[in-house]
Amino acid sequence: MKKPTSVLTALTFLIGTAALFAASPGSAEENAFVRFTPEQITWKAVGNGIEVATLSGDPAKPGGFYVIRVKFPPGLFSAPHFHPEDRNVTVIKGTWYTGTGDTFDLSKAVPLKTGSFMFHPARGVHWDGAKDEEVIVEISGIGPGTTIPVKPDAGTFISTNK
Repeated sequence: MKKPTSVLTALTFLIGTAALFAASPGSAEENAFVRFTPEQITWKAVGNGIEVATLSGDPAKPGGFYVIRVKFPPGLFSAPHFHPEDRNVTVIKGTWYTGTGDTFDLSKAVPLKTGSFMFHPARGVHWDGAKDEEVIVEISGIGPGTTIPVKPDAGTFISTNK
């Protein structure tokens, strides 16, 4: 009877020791870290002057955590839309203007300056964008990162440039 317990104890010790060595500095686990400077971020144009950079994960992958950044050019807003999943948004650059509800009304926009944070609850209808300057926001959530327009026939973006 003592033999199985001794084997289990030895096996537990070996697994624990292996885990300690795997997490030690200079190990393979260290290679899992990702670092880059703002100049190293790869931006991808997605239309209407919007650019997106994926920093971590894959926003298209179901159940996976992701972090992306989105650049809005001056005068461009998203039309009212929602996301099936919760999202966390931090303003990285500029002043981002946000509104809730299914009607775009710039006079009701709430300005969020650099460093501000906004939580988008799943299925919460909103719109957002840049007024007079380029804006960069960082968005994190659990994929898939889907955007659903409230009025698909009305278009995806609203330009306030004259």
